[in-house]
Amino acid sequence: MEEQNKKLFYILMFIAMIGWGASWVHAKVLSNYINEYELIFLRNFFTIITMIPVLIISKKYFHITAKGIVLSLITAIVMILYLKYYFLGTKFGTASLGGAFVTTLIPINTFLIMALFFGKKIKLKDIFALILGAFGVLTILNVWTLSFEEVFTQHNIYFIFASILWPIITILSSKATDTSPLVFSFYMYIFMSIFVLLFFMDISELQFQKYDTIFWINILSIAIISTTFSTSVYFIGIEKLGTNEVSSFIFLVPFSAISLSIIFLNEKVHYTIFIGTILTLLAVKMLNNIKILKKKNPPTR
Repeated sequence: MEEQNKKLFYILMFIAMIGWGASWVHAKVLSNYINEYELIFLRNFFTIITMIPVLIISKKYFHITAKGIVLSLITAIVMILYLKYYFLGTKFGTASLGGAFVTTLIPINTFLIMALFFGKKIKLKDIFALILGAFGVLTILNVWTLSFEEVFTQHNIYFIFASILWPIITILSSKATDTSPLVFSFYMYIFMSIFVLLFFMDISELQFQKYDTIFWINILSIAIISTTFSTSVYFIGIEKLGTNEVSSFIFLVPFSAISLSIIFLNEKVHYTIFIGTILTLLAVKMLNNIKILKKKNPPTR
């Protein structure tokens, strides 16, 4: 990729990660209007519509193998569970806590699952990183000043479930090696919508007349910006720049979630969330060998 195009893509990646962080704020606002299944259906409806031109323009189209169909169907079920706990945790807790806690714990849980069930080797530095990550997570939850009951509240349990379910989604989707991630996601959203309509909601019960401007801004933003745009940019970034370079942008997500929660929801964020987030992200950096700043090669003469 040319240097100018690379810089432009970095800007797009920055916006995409802000979009992912903003999804926690959108979910908190939308929890005042709809339940978790209505959120899943409405978000997916607008995501599917806006992904169609993305797939055509990027020339991914809609080709998927039989293996990809099966995996996307299974992943859709797990994704429904993830979004349920993500939504409920944010509804009963805070967007800032969810954005910090879940997004930093996901890569640590992914590493642990790969080590426990898929034979990933754990090195000495990984053990140190896991201990640091655990300390960071406990700091985010502020266990040092809270009682057992206060730590294991309803919303924290939901966030823990969400942080375990997402690695499963990541592992399942990684098995569809012969299908574009964008196409895989497209079919996953379709299957999710079908399952939700069949088993969890009645579309006739949606009270469109009660949805105001704030509702529509948030539902369209979480679908178009936080999902279609951010996901597309992320996957295209992996293809163009590589996984390691793109992974460093993930570090922006928890801080954007915290910042936007303060700005738009007036949430009071305890300093332990900032400290714990930094510690946990350092652990994630070590576990995944992510380089934030790369040394530039000296110009050749």
